[in-house]
Amino acid sequence: MKAIIKHHFDAWGYQAFKYLIYLLLAYNLVLFYQEESLASEVTFAAGFSLANIVEAFSATVDTAAWVLLLLLFELETYTIEDEQITGWTKRAMHGFRVFCYFFIVYALYGYIVKLGLTFNFSTSDITDLCSINGDWKYMETLNEYVQISKQNCADYALTNGHFLTHGKFNVISNADDLFMTQALAWVDVINATAWLVVVMMLEYDVRVQLGQYSSLFWEKYSRVMKGSVYLVLFVASVYWGFEGNFVDFWDSFLWLVAFFLIELNIFEWQADIAEEKQLSVS
Repeated sequence: MKAIIKHHFDAWGYQAFKYLIYLLLAYNLVLFYQEESLASEVTFAAGFSLANIVEAFSATVDTAAWVLLLLLFELETYTIEDEQITGWTKRAMHGFRVFCYFFIVYALYGYIVKLGLTFNFSTSDITDLCSINGDWKYMETLNEYVQISKQNCADYALTNGHFLTHGKFNVISNADDLFMTQALAWVDVINATAWLVVVMMLEYDVRVQLGQYSSLFWEKYSRVMKGSVYLVLFVASVYWGFEGNFVDFWDSFLWLVAFFLIELNIFEWQADIAEEKQLSVS
C-alpha cells in the first residue's frame, strides 16, 4: 500500500536529505552526553547508580530512545509494506516501541527532577564571590556550571542585593541567572510532554491506517490537534534560539523536521489507501 509514497519519495535527493536528518539527530547524542557529563560532576558528585542515571543523563537517554522510535515510525510508515507487519515482525516492533516509551517517560521524569533541583535555592549571606572558601561552582544556566576561582570570581554580579545557594550542593547563582535556568527547565518539561503527546497521536494514526481503529472525530480534528501541539514545540524551539542554547535549539529544529517527514509518510500513505479503495470500487 505504499506504492505512491515510494513513487513520490524515492528520489535520491529526498532520501539523502531524510537520512541526513536522522544521522544528525543521532550525532546529537554525543553533544548531549558531553553537556550532561559535565553537569553530572556537580549535581551527582557523589556518583550515581542505575536507578538515577536517567536523572543525570535525561537528555541523552531521551534522545537515544527517540532516535530508535523515529526509525520504527520510518519502517512502519514508509519502508515495510502493510502486509509484512504481522507475526514476529509486528511483535518485535511493538516490543521495541514499549522499550522506547519506557525510557521516554523516564526521561520526562528526569527533566522534572532537574526542574525541582532549580527550586532548591535560597537567599545567601554571601555578597562577594571572591571571599568564599571551598569548592564552589556558579550556575550560569541549565547544565552549565563554572568553577569559581580568583580569576573569575568578580565576573558574576549581584542581583537584588544577594546571591542564592543550593540546599544540597556547593552551587551558587544570582536571581537573574536562576530565573532563566528555571525557565529553561520548565521548557524542557513542557517540550518533553508535548513530544509524548505527538507520538501518541502518531501511534493512533498508524493504527487507523492499518485498519485497527476508526474514528470520525480523529479524522475531522486530528490536524487541528496536531497543529496545536507542534506550535508548542515550535515556540519552545524559538525560545531556545533566543536564549542562546544552540544545542537545544538545533536538536529541537531537527526533530521538527524529522517528524514533518514522518507526517508526510502518513499523508501519502492515506492517499495511497484512498486510491486503492477507489480502484477496487471501480
